[in-house]
Amino acid sequence: RFLVADFFFFFSRVLAWLAGEEWRLDVFRTHGKIYEASASTMFGVPMEKIKKGNPEYALRGKGKVAELALGYQGGARALISMGALYMGLSEEELPDIVSRWRKSNRRIQDFWYTVEHNAVDTVGFGIVHTMPRGISFHRDREYLFIRLPSGRELFYYRPELVTNVDGKSAVGFHGINQTTKKWELTETYGGKLTENIVQAVARDLLCSAMMNLYRAGYTVNFHIHDEVILEVPEESGKSLEEAIRLMCTLPEWAAGLPLNAAGFEGDYYRKD
Repeated sequence: RFLVADFFFFFSRVLAWLAGEEWRLDVFRTHGKIYEASASTMFGVPMEKIKKGNPEYALRGKGKVAELALGYQGGARALISMGALYMGLSEEELPDIVSRWRKSNRRIQDFWYTVEHNAVDTVGFGIVHTMPRGISFHRDREYLFIRLPSGRELFYYRPELVTNVDGKSAVGFHGINQTTKKWELTETYGGKLTENIVQAVARDLLCSAMMNLYRAGYTVNFHIHDEVILEVPEESGKSLEEAIRLMCTLPEWAAGLPLNAAGFEGDYYRKD
């Protein structure tokens, strides 16, 4: 039989932990209803009113699309790409949603700008910068390095300072443009670097989870993003509950990160 489990709001939890956004961490430590909590914080409405049957429930959709689109410095275009217009929102109200989300998540906003400042400083002047959770920036002649909480590093090849559309210094590096598929100098910014960091940290946590499962005798057949698919003999005594506990057992470097997961058992794999 298969045991299938995935992390709840994986990237949102990692981002909140890295940035120290405490109200979000409290949500993830307790009820976990981040869409409702986000809408409540953004619009100043008691969370208990954001439930089906109440007119305030319409705010949940705004909280959801904001959560999906805005964590990495996205704006109105990011909301549109996440389906905001198909949800019935008008293009005119999108800037207000962006503004409200950012005001509600000041520490995350500060995290973007600190990451960008540190990267620019390191690339331009070789200054070593450190941040909470063990993140640091340094460079050599060929690479900008961002050290992750696990100790692993991200590499940005042949970094240099470029001038962005606002006339300010930004970081560029050489790599494959994801749109043109050509090797070229690519400009980046705080939100994009934050996304790189968050996804890399999430990868390290997933790797830790799979190693916990492997050491406990579970066979990991494959994984999809934040989901792990395990195959266990019928009479093995292995349980979904134990697997989830092992997945959420944190490495030392991730102390305080509120992980949670859920899943199902079955004879074949499916999307739950």
